Amino acid sequence: MATVRIIAILANLLVLQRWTATADMLSPYLDAACKGVECGKGTCKPATNSAFLFECQCDPGWKQTGYALDNNLRFLPCVIPDCTLDYSCMEAAPSVQDKESQADTSIFDPCHWTDCGGGKCNKISPYTYSCECNQNYYNLLDMTALPCFRECALGMDCSGLGINVMNKSTSRTRSLPDNGTNQG
Repeated sequence: MATVRIIAILANLLVLQRWTATADMLSPYLDAACKGVECGKGTCKPATNSAFLFECQCDPGWKQTGYALDNNLRFLPCVIPDCTLDYSCMEAAPSVQDKESQADTSIFDPCHWTDCGGGKCNKISPYTYSCECNQNYYNLLDMTALPCFRECALGMDCSGLGINVMNKSTSRTRSLPDNGTNQG
């Protein structure tokens, strides 16, 4: 009689185990993963195979930094326009000493992964940041999540992405703000 009960209990456990194995245990976390995430010119999508449970899918004409693609770091925002950029008119990259002073930042700090170009990264929340531009540098599309560039660095083909590019013979015009949301 005890054997029949044990077999019945084991059968129930086997059925329950298969049922719980097919249930998505991360569902409540995935639903909230994109709240407050800044993807620049991209959209936040929940992803079970990502370290942060989300990844940024870039809008056409935008991409993540090179090391994001090489190292499968898809959680990084889409902040690089896929157009001609001439860095020669911009100041040199920060010195090694400047980078070493940031070496103690956490890998979970969004500024650890952010290159603000000609500006400084400021952490706003665990997933968001803003780029504050140095003098004569401007955020692309006037969006603080995008890096700071000098207008001389932007090629004429960048205008196809909504980035206003001045003609060298005309007066300076800044990009109009993008009224679309850029949060996931």
